Amino acid sequence: MQDDAFASMLGEWIEGIMHHSMRRFLRYARANGLSMSHLGALFHTHRFGSCGVTEIGEHLGVSSAAASQMLERLVKQDLVLRSEDPDDRRAKRIVLTKKGQRILEEALRARQSWLNDVTQTLSDSEKKTVSAALKILIARVNQLTEPAD
Repeated sequence: MQDDAFASMLGEWIEGIMHHSMRRFLRYARANGLSMSHLGALFHTHRFGSCGVTEIGEHLGVSSAAASQMLERLVKQDLVLRSEDPDDRRAKRIVLTKKGQRILEEALRARQSWLNDVTQTLSDSEKKTVSAALKILIARVNQLTEPAD
């Protein structure tokens, strides 16, 4: 198979993944009164365990004031807890609450739920073939290095 045709096929697969994943992810977010920025802040906080308002603003590409306002809504929804930074009383630290952690887990399950639908349509033989191919792709992707900024 030519590289162009193979790359095109991978592109189609990625487009399908993104379409189905994001559709269900956005549906879940809307049903729970959350925006993509809210989910971005929750995921960022989860990744680092604790972070500052400015860090979240920089991650989302918004001002600290905008991040603070958005986080206020998440505090009111009991998804994050805002407290004084022990090293700098002027700064605030953000951590997920148990409810915030649960929302993230549910959002991820919603985003990936379509995979169960696809899996059920495959025969055992097809699953083995796809698994073998995915193992190769995963190994190659993990060998890639990111270009320097």
